[in-house]
Amino acid sequence: VSTGSGTFAAGGRPQAEAQPTMSDSSVIVWDLETVPDLAAAGRMLGLAGEPPETIRETLGDGFPKLPLHSIACIGALVATRSTEGWVVRALGAPHIGERTEAELITAFVDKIEELAPRLVTFNGSGFDLPVLRYRAMLHAIPAPGLTRRNYFYRFSEHAVDLCDVLSSYGSSGKVKLDDLAKAFGLPGKPEGMEGSQVDAYVQAGRIREVAEYCESDVINTYRVWLRYEVFRGALSHVEFELSERHLEEYLQRKAAKGVAVA
Repeated sequence: VSTGSGTFAAGGRPQAEAQPTMSDSSVIVWDLETVPDLAAAGRMLGLAGEPPETIRETLGDGFPKLPLHSIACIGALVATRSTEGWVVRALGAPHIGERTEAELITAFVDKIEELAPRLVTFNGSGFDLPVLRYRAMLHAIPAPGLTRRNYFYRFSEHAVDLCDVLSSYGSSGKVKLDDLAKAFGLPGKPEGMEGSQVDAYVQAGRIREVAEYCESDVINTYRVWLRYEVFRGALSHVEFELSERHLEEYLQRKAAKGVAVA
């Protein structure tokens, strides 16, 4: 953007212990794009000092362990609650073509500390949040804002993982964000790119396209979340329509300034 032991309810689902009261007047909807950290992989695999090609070959085509995902881009949308629903205040996807991974992480966790917002992701519980924590620790970056709220507790309202929540926390009900967005009449991902291609795009110097792809995911996640807020009675239909209008107006203003918007 500008450019954290319970009891058990019926059925065995854990409940959070008493949590500090925080204002939910702000929300950050966010998404990471990552590439393999070959230096870290080399250390983990006992291949430190070996050529990158050797480490890549040893890693193979499988999904790397989470600490080995170097953050290439952090897409984020900041919105605040008003009498007319939710209003977008900032949207962007800063990337490693502009600053280092450590600088990306520092700016993002500092914004979380400043706002103490609700965090909204799609699969953030299983990927984005743990990767963010691992990478902050790798760089020894202080992130006290990530401990101010119960962000890492799976069933907390402080960090809403829509993929988790909408599937009722079961793997059989999970759907991809792109499929869900299209089912809801939303644009979905840009044609011709998916997450598995991010590393190749970064290697080819096409990081801006990765950032646009990441930003489109953030926008779709935000729009799905607005519908979820209507579903759970936290947003009236009028407020939902106004929130959608505020988003469209923001995107139009951003495009008019010559900033690419997916």
